[in-house]
Amino acid sequence: MELTMPSNDDNQPEDKKNEAKASETVTLYVTADNKIYYGAGIPKYDDPSWIKETTWGSQGIRKVLREHATENGTRPVERIALAVKELNMDRQKNPKQYPDSIYQKKLSDLKAGNLKDGKIPTLTIVIKPTDNASYKNMVDALDEMQISNIGTYVIDKINADDEKLLKSRNVKM
Repeated sequence: MELTMPSNDDNQPEDKKNEAKASETVTLYVTADNKIYYGAGIPKYDDPSWIKETTWGSQGIRKVLREHATENGTRPVERIALAVKELNMDRQKNPKQYPDSIYQKKLSDLKAGNLKDGKIPTLTIVIKPTDNASYKNMVDALDEMQISNIGTYVIDKINADDEKLLKSRNVKM
């Protein structure tokens, strides 16, 4: 598992070093009854329509992540998936050139947005399970991060604003 550390860029103000751009952030709410909700960007706690319900799997949350575009129009999950597919094909053709250590390094670079044609923005996913979310669904959420080649994700606690937002949508927590 990869560990992402705060930026060491001295040109960034201290309060911005750990901050992801709004267009590069998606919050997932893993709730009771096998439900999953998401919101793109900075949480809009006063707007219940900010969170949307989706389903698990390829036509649900994976599709949401794949189709999410950043402010510059890039679809990072889609672009990285194509690059990973290309890497896997190269590895299959030339297995001796890609021992596991080299393959993992290249995969890590791709997840960080370092593609052949330059650096692209990547998504930061904030996963917030409610108290009644199942363990299985948390594992499913983490599986989706791996399947979607998400390099940066965080598991965070539901706060009072999240609770209020979810309750305003009648979400069973």
